Amino acid sequence: MGSGKRSLTTMAMALACACACAVLATPGVAYANATPTTPRTPAPTTPTAPTPTPTPTPVSNKEIEAVRKKLDKLYREAAVATDAYNAAEEKAQKQSAEIVDLAREIVKGQAKLDDLKDRAGAAARAQYRGGGLPPEAQLWLTDDPQEFLDGAGRARQGEHATKGLLAEMARTQQDLKQYAKDASAQWKKLEANRKAKAEAKKKIKERIAAAEKLESQLEKDEKERLAKLEEEAAYQAQTAWLSSGVLAEINGRASEQGKRAVKYATKQVGKPYVWGAEGPGSYDCSGLTSQAWASAGQAIPRTSQEQWKQLDRVDIKDMRPGDLIIYFDDASHVGMYVGDGAIVHAPRPGRTVTIAGAGSMPILGVVRPDA
Repeated sequence: MGSGKRSLTTMAMALACACACAVLATPGVAYANATPTTPRTPAPTTPTAPTPTPTPTPVSNKEIEAVRKKLDKLYREAAVATDAYNAAEEKAQKQSAEIVDLAREIVKGQAKLDDLKDRAGAAARAQYRGGGLPPEAQLWLTDDPQEFLDGAGRARQGEHATKGLLAEMARTQQDLKQYAKDASAQWKKLEANRKAKAEAKKKIKERIAAAEKLESQLEKDEKERLAKLEEEAAYQAQTAWLSSGVLAEINGRASEQGKRAVKYATKQVGKPYVWGAEGPGSYDCSGLTSQAWASAGQAIPRTSQEQWKQLDRVDIKDMRPGDLIIYFDDASHVGMYVGDGAIVHAPRPGRTVTIAGAGSMPILGVVRPDA
């Protein structure tokens, strides 16, 4: 019993020592109170409701109107640049034709000069074969009076011919120099117009891209509201124009050419506006009017600004179908009067050739191609 108790005691002590050593050997936090604590149960949480997405503030009519004005400005600037592009294109075509004509004159002049040189060379060779003596000296050496007189006449003719030949050579050389100078000047103008075309083209694309980007940011209903605002603005302008009584004063009848021009222009209704286009599938504003009058047998300037500058102007009260109405202070738009207070025109990019009120835009004046 005694040894059994000692063994149990020894084992208990050994176990106690082992436990103590294990506790001491294990890294950890020393607690002031060794009494174990009951773990806390976390309090139940109430589910959080999702944050509602804020409803976008509707765009006001004032903001849509501001967009409309900005679009008008961008498209007006594009129209001005289009006129500049078309003018540069027209000038470049004329200058190219003039350069070609000058080149032909230079070729003809050079051929003429070569011929004159050959003739001068033949005269020099003939003199060499005569011993190198001038005609007068050869005459003094003859013994026959009649031969002397005949020879004197021929000598005078030969002298005049030689002088004429040399003078013609000098004139031809001078002409060639002038042709070359003119061709050089036209070439410089052509290069300048090419640069002007490139700059205008860049500006057109920039303005149209900015306008399209602005429109693309609008929602469907906002685009519809924008279209209504555009219609309202045009209607108000047309109403104001008609209320002035101007239509009652307009009673001009179209000329035969004017009728043909109107017929051509109205047949293009529905075709798209494309800057720089002259048909037959698309048009810009002055491309439509210039082609309409060309179909009637009357050539007119290509751009609205040149149409305003070069064509005869008439008073609005004397306006008749076929006349061209020029719009805005810078003459950047043109439409053709078709009667009853209406025009046919190609408005702007994104639109088609259409019939509109003649007073829907600020009128600069009226011109008549067949005055």
